[in-house]
Amino acid sequence: MIGTFGIHIRKSALAFFAVASLAVAGKAEAAVEIQEVVSPGGVKAWLVEDYTVPLVSMKFAFKGGSSQDPEGKSGLAKLMTGLFDEGAGDLDRAAFQDALDVSGAEMGFSAGIDEITGSMTWLAEREDEAVHLLTLAVNDPRFDAEPVQRMKSQFLTSLIADERDPNTLAGRKWRKAIYGDHPYARDSDGTKETMGGLTAEDLRSFHDSQFAQDNLFVAVVGAISAEDLGKRLDTIFGDLPEKAKLREVLEVQAKLGERVHYEYPLPQTSLSLLYPGIEREDPRFFAAYLANHILGGGTFSSRLYEEVREKRGLAYGVGSNLSNYDHASNWGIGTATRSDRAAETLDLIRDEVSKIVEGGVSEDELEAAKNYVTGAYAIANFDSSSAIASTVLGLQLAGLPRDYIETREATIDAVTLDEVNEEAKRLLSAEPSVLIVGPAFEQTSAGPAGDGALNGDDGGQPLPSDLQPSADNDNAAVGDAKSGPTERAPEAETGPVDDQEAKPASIDNNDDRQDASEAPPEMEAGGN
Repeated sequence: MIGTFGIHIRKSALAFFAVASLAVAGKAEAAVEIQEVVSPGGVKAWLVEDYTVPLVSMKFAFKGGSSQDPEGKSGLAKLMTGLFDEGAGDLDRAAFQDALDVSGAEMGFSAGIDEITGSMTWLAEREDEAVHLLTLAVNDPRFDAEPVQRMKSQFLTSLIADERDPNTLAGRKWRKAIYGDHPYARDSDGTKETMGGLTAEDLRSFHDSQFAQDNLFVAVVGAISAEDLGKRLDTIFGDLPEKAKLREVLEVQAKLGERVHYEYPLPQTSLSLLYPGIEREDPRFFAAYLANHILGGGTFSSRLYEEVREKRGLAYGVGSNLSNYDHASNWGIGTATRSDRAAETLDLIRDEVSKIVEGGVSEDELEAAKNYVTGAYAIANFDSSSAIASTVLGLQLAGLPRDYIETREATIDAVTLDEVNEEAKRLLSAEPSVLIVGPAFEQTSAGPAGDGALNGDDGGQPLPSDLQPSADNDNAAVGDAKSGPTERAPEAETGPVDDQEAKPASIDNNDDRQDASEAPPEMEAGGN
């Protein structure tokens, strides 16, 4: 199946510095001093200067993403991001990739549902070569016939395989049920029909409409001064149009109380529940964030983990998460279990939700959650220059201030028990939509969508990757992947993910971005 497309970042001499760059983590949050740089031409970026190793890591994003795919041309954003190192400017595919290898740089692009992201990491001593290649890729991708056809063929092979994959098919029904005709309901990978019909002219038109200065966000970490960065920003981005030509995407609330049961004789049943979420800019966000951690966000400490896995062995992984997109916010729960225990598992999850709604969480649970989410933040988000760049870019995409890292802990500490319990009750009192993938079963107690189970003797596995949205995170990770349909992208490439194992069905079947409407997720634990 396609899901999140594979990462094909061209490896180079930068690997030599991979371990050395971890020294950045030792500086922790206090040393992450973010400067705002404005180039002579007016291009803005956030910069963290660090000369620990002679590397520069740049992450950038153009708002838009696969939700901008024109009607009847789904898959366009994904296809485009797979072609930026397949020739640009006066360099054809072979010449461009040879030059990239010689430069010692790593370059990648990916398409999420709300933005297109790119990255370049280079050796400080080879900066001119790396910047030249990135400038060509950003401004003048060739979209030559042979690479376009080859990449389309790879996508089509995966799309054909998807037609036999129950989780992919279930995900389509799920998104249609909860989002109707909204762009979030589309297949961002495209279909056989739409992918087959895409042309080089479609790609050029889409690139011209999406790559502009007013929807651009840039983060840079490493051995470069503010003055030098300003010059580089104008070189790379200064010739782009001032304004992007983006289609309007309306706000949407997932439809609640829906049941989607995709009956299929699988060895285990996947269960996903979707509740209302909370916008990242809402002042109550951290109250909901902490409630989620206690319910299912903490991998080995959550209520769901304790009841579903530890006490009863019903599933290998179970978890909950808050997910934020530019135009929708959700709170989801997900797991997978044996078919003969599916009804019991669904009832148990509903019972745990009811307990937190009716009885709230305790002071001890809240204190433990605060300690974890504040203590784990630096470990998950500052272990390399690339991770810091992802974090800093995520802050910008989320509209958070430059001092967010400094103030985050105090903001979390200030959340009260009453606030956490109020948010849990407000959001989890709604009747959820439920997705079930597996054979039919009889529900043993009241609750929505009581059909669906799976057989198996391994205790269950987390949901398949293409059905998992981003983790419970308080700021969004941004990818440095090249989109390409050969393997699924590991979360390490798109930013660290918060502490969950199983996650409910995603609105986007392959969202590389992982919720760039928030800042980087906290920690990986059985990720997408």
